[in-house]
Amino acid sequence: MSANSSDTDRANLFGRILGIEKREYIAVAWSFAYFFCVLSSYYVLRPVRDSMAVGSGPNTIPWLFFGTFMAMLVAAPIFGWVASRYTRRQFLPWVYLFFISNIVIFWIVFSLAIDSGTDHVWLGRIFFVWLSVFNLFVVSVFWSFMADIYTRKQGRRLFGVIAAGGSIGALIGGAATSILVMRIGFHNLFPIAAMLLVIAIFCITRLRTWVEQSASRDIGETAASAKSLGGNPFSGIMHVFSSRYFTGIAISSVIASLLGTALYIFMAQLVGQAIPGTDEQTQFFSNINNWTNGLSLIGQLFLVKRVVHRFGMGVSLSLVPIASVAGFILLAVEPTLAIVALLTVLRRALGFGFGKPTSDMLYSVVTLEDKYKTKNFIDTAIYRGGDLVGSWVIKGLAVLGLGISAVSVVMLPFAALWGFVSLWLGRDYRRQAAILRDSGVT
Repeated sequence: MSANSSDTDRANLFGRILGIEKREYIAVAWSFAYFFCVLSSYYVLRPVRDSMAVGSGPNTIPWLFFGTFMAMLVAAPIFGWVASRYTRRQFLPWVYLFFISNIVIFWIVFSLAIDSGTDHVWLGRIFFVWLSVFNLFVVSVFWSFMADIYTRKQGRRLFGVIAAGGSIGALIGGAATSILVMRIGFHNLFPIAAMLLVIAIFCITRLRTWVEQSASRDIGETAASAKSLGGNPFSGIMHVFSSRYFTGIAISSVIASLLGTALYIFMAQLVGQAIPGTDEQTQFFSNINNWTNGLSLIGQLFLVKRVVHRFGMGVSLSLVPIASVAGFILLAVEPTLAIVALLTVLRRALGFGFGKPTSDMLYSVVTLEDKYKTKNFIDTAIYRGGDLVGSWVIKGLAVLGLGISAVSVVMLPFAALWGFVSLWLGRDYRRQAAILRDSGVT
């Protein structure tokens, strides 16, 4: 057997396992690296945010989510205006450069506060709000870009593999934090996160080059276009409430956020009681993230494409709601830190492994403007609005004297509703995909 035929066989086997065609290897590799850097950067800093929430006090978490939501309400229209006025090739790198500059500022200010022995509780609260905004914006922009440069059929095959790049990045970023935080202190993690985002910008430039050189794409309709999206900066907000499809996605987002917020508050309460010290808490949260991302990786690389192909979008979307129902039943019976940690890992792993890649596929059947503006509004302001509602609901239930067990029971109907909405979205996705096929769009 010749060397060329051996290479071809390996390529065919690789393609069959991961669903990648030969002409897509370069683009998928850069997309993989891009998402690797984005989530690695975030997961270097996420445990710091979580430890800041514990240090701020569990009773302040609703106010932290309120601050985050207000920041989102300001940021979403600004992003809509930028997307309307500037081309994607212009504003995508600048989004990341803006956040890089923010990270550098936080590094300097935290370092000064620690060196001088100044209390940094309020600085930690500001950082909590900022990182909550940062995470949703950089990830939302990434998936908008992916929905822009890949077709609907490519998305069904490739988004799971690309998402695996994020999980590997998150796993390595979380592991780095777990290993380094006790040695260098949490504040010295910030330059690492900034450098990863610099590499992400380089990946964007390589992907734009691929799009420009690809003969199979209509360049006028991709992120390489010299045209801005145009339209109303507030059109993403209006489309959410004028389309049943987008409303369904928004409802799912709010419920997911509500349930996740309940677990987050439970975790903050129990960790604050069991684990002293900011660096120790940062290490604990980093280990939770590492387990989550390790399990997510398996689903993204080997399962999500097959589940979507075999059972459809609705079933894939409903896996997290089903796990949530089972998990909150278990938590109602055994409200301990171990169970909260287990449920958190399970929900996040299924969410990142199946829910996120599948939910991002939902945007492959919408207009280019909606891929950026409407998706960004749902992923940021709507999602953080769910955090806000969830945190105050949990706080109100606590005022009524309900503990973790009782609150878990209250969450069950929401988890069930989420499952029904997910199945409906799967059906409506098929309807919109059929319309696109009839019009000749793949």
